[in-house]
Amino acid sequence: MDFSLSTEEREVRDWVRTFVQRELVPLEQEVLRRERAHQPGLTGEELKDLQLKAKESGFWGILTPEEYGGMGMSAVMAALLEAELGRTFVPFRFGGAADNILFHANEEQKQAYLLPTISGERKSCFAITEPGAGSDAKAIRATARKDGTDWVINGEKTFITGGNEADFTMVFAITDPEKGANGGVTCFLVDREAGWKSEYIDTMGEWGPASLIFQDVRVPETQILGEEGRGFELAMQWIGQGRYLLPARAIGSCERLISMAIDYANTRETFGQKIAERQAIQWMIADSGVELEALRWLVLSAAWQVDQGVDSRHAQSMAKLYGGQKANEIVDRVMQIHGGMGYTRELPVERWYRELRLLRIYEGTDEIQRRTIARNLLKGHVKVGGVLG
Repeated sequence: MDFSLSTEEREVRDWVRTFVQRELVPLEQEVLRRERAHQPGLTGEELKDLQLKAKESGFWGILTPEEYGGMGMSAVMAALLEAELGRTFVPFRFGGAADNILFHANEEQKQAYLLPTISGERKSCFAITEPGAGSDAKAIRATARKDGTDWVINGEKTFITGGNEADFTMVFAITDPEKGANGGVTCFLVDREAGWKSEYIDTMGEWGPASLIFQDVRVPETQILGEEGRGFELAMQWIGQGRYLLPARAIGSCERLISMAIDYANTRETFGQKIAERQAIQWMIADSGVELEALRWLVLSAAWQVDQGVDSRHAQSMAKLYGGQKANEIVDRVMQIHGGMGYTRELPVERWYRELRLLRIYEGTDEIQRRTIARNLLKGHVKVGGVLG
């Protein structure tokens, strides 16, 4: 069993690490200043400029198939790159990406939505969560009523990532109440010009989701993505597209945080000794180091399963659960090691503290991951120790 990276994989990872260090880390203080003034960390133009810099070196569409101008990288490589991006809180992402379910669009829809999204001309958002339907996606209440050749959509979506910036949304609505989620939910491509509105939701972190309001929003039948009644299948495909990438980014954050804690422990003195000599500090560093490595291999194992074409949902749930739990424990320890300084805004520890807390909630809460893992084991869908066959 060979855990080493190929020369190409190492070179790609190192390029991204250098990019983060040279282009993103120097922006951190300005990003913090803007965020504290309730401004975006990066403007749209700044993000685009950074993405184009990366594109000059070929980094465009990390997971986008080559036929659409992307790199078509493996899941393992994508996880490694996401970890590198996690080393900074500057809100950067590579350009050239599109939601995986947009690839189910017909040719006309691809020209209007998929290709412009990949090129960066358009911005999308995925809208399924509602005030009364979060983890229980089958409980959605938004409706789409047939009226001639049109559909009329009514309802509210909430906590929609990118909903304030998007110019179109992939919204899920009930089209056949009798069938419910199994055959009665349809996905629609809806332009903002069709009449839906977004409202900003203020959170404890810098993630600014939106509520989307649909009031008699009329769309033609040609705006159905996929097939009528098959929307829930698309929704589950979107949700499971890359759950392993969320804890992958936390790997980089934890690496940076633990390094900060080590540097501080080796310089901070109390009662005539550096605190690195204190057993209490040593144990916090040791536990964090062990948990970081365990998280790394849970994430890479899940990504490897994706590349092998096997059902990786169980492995991804394990990585998501462990990543959310341990990233929060690690940032808490790092804050404790820094003492009062860690609690101040002079250091970015509190910024990561707020950001990493979200990992236990979005894209499937800890409780949902535990439910999934337990169900798989209790029903025999996955055997204990059966990941490698």
